Amino acid sequence: MCMDTIECILTRRSIRKYTDRPVAADVVKQLLQAAMAAPSSANEQPWQFVVIKDRTILSRVSKIHTFSYMLDQAALAILVCEDPTFEVNAGRGPLDCAAATMNILLAAHALGLGAVWVGIFPVQERIEKTRKLLDIPEHVIPIALVSLGYADEKPHGEDRFREERVHYDRWTDAALP
Repeated sequence: MCMDTIECILTRRSIRKYTDRPVAADVVKQLLQAAMAAPSSANEQPWQFVVIKDRTILSRVSKIHTFSYMLDQAALAILVCEDPTFEVNAGRGPLDCAAATMNILLAAHALGLGAVWVGIFPVQERIEKTRKLLDIPEHVIPIALVSLGYADEKPHGEDRFREERVHYDRWTDAALP
């Protein structure tokens, strides 16, 4: 399922309920290709990914992160990690990984999957527990987890545009000219 880019952006919603339909390996590859197509500072691409399909591991992740209960139903999850060994410009990795995460979310929606972004970074306890559970090297930083599956819910869309948050040329009290 492919759709117009703007439609994809405006209709994507966080999905926390999934059917038991599996996600094919070629679809997972497309999600990872989309992630790796994200822009990154100085084209450093400081990311690594962990694809989690093991039900036991998904369940254990849901126990270490308060807001990740949906992993108990998810077909899989993709953990986006920052690997500083790829960085020349320190400190930009979390932003690059956020762009990769957003690409996964949009690609999932365009491919007919449901997904939700589960934040790991910057909460140190989540970082450490995720690292330990998945045997991630100490220098690699888990940034975000994307829970994925075929949606078993259809949240209503909403227009999130807020004119009062837009400023032109400089910060002003009046948002529009």
